[in-house]
Amino acid sequence: MTVALGSLGVRGVVLDIEGTTTPISFVFDVLFPYARTHLRDFLETHGPSGLLAEADRLLREEHAEDVRRGDSPPPLPADVSSGNAVDLEPYVLWLMDRDRKSPGLKLLQGLIWQGGFADGSLRGEIFPDVAPALDRWRSREIDVAIYSSGSVLAQRLIFGHTASGDLTPRISQFFDATIGPKRSADSYRQIAAELNRPPNELLFLSDVHAELLAARAAGFKAMLCVRPGNPEPAREGETAVETFDEITA
Repeated sequence: MTVALGSLGVRGVVLDIEGTTTPISFVFDVLFPYARTHLRDFLETHGPSGLLAEADRLLREEHAEDVRRGDSPPPLPADVSSGNAVDLEPYVLWLMDRDRKSPGLKLLQGLIWQGGFADGSLRGEIFPDVAPALDRWRSREIDVAIYSSGSVLAQRLIFGHTASGDLTPRISQFFDATIGPKRSADSYRQIAAELNRPPNELLFLSDVHAELLAARAAGFKAMLCVRPGNPEPAREGETAVETFDEITA
């Protein structure tokens, strides 16, 4: 099918990453294993300042919430200002094992991936229709933003190191879990406010039905992205696209 954004009154497109712009396999088979493999070395070699301190703060907030819920997470030591950053490892691995959409975990993963992108061990993988679509939409003054559970740092790394070059200048804004959960309508209302657009002028593309429902509840238009390897099929009567080539300006 072909979807014309102009006929829908859309002036901005908000994109998920995993399963939408980027294969799920790249996230689960490349990025996640890299972060796990390099976690201990990163914690041992980075001091208790800067973004690591911010990741530590976020992780401790979540740890306290896990304890209150009775989830029995691994204990945490004194904060990283004491120089014991490596002691975060058991809790971080516990979060990884649960694929937790944790802001602290996502920030820490982004920091680890930063080294891999810098030395060429990692390269952002996007579907071949993504870069042309970004150009096509932007040429018609349609804003493009990213909303992913991965940190803004990780998002910029993926889009900044692709086979098509650095795509970050083609993206207006990046949003992560610090703006709110992806399954909460309030998160999308906040994104609309940040983009200075009424929600009904925004289209959200994702491979997850629950996220699309939240976006629609906030007033967004929303479409399912059906890519190879995505686990959630289109439902009867639902608007879905298999490639961004189907979305014209």
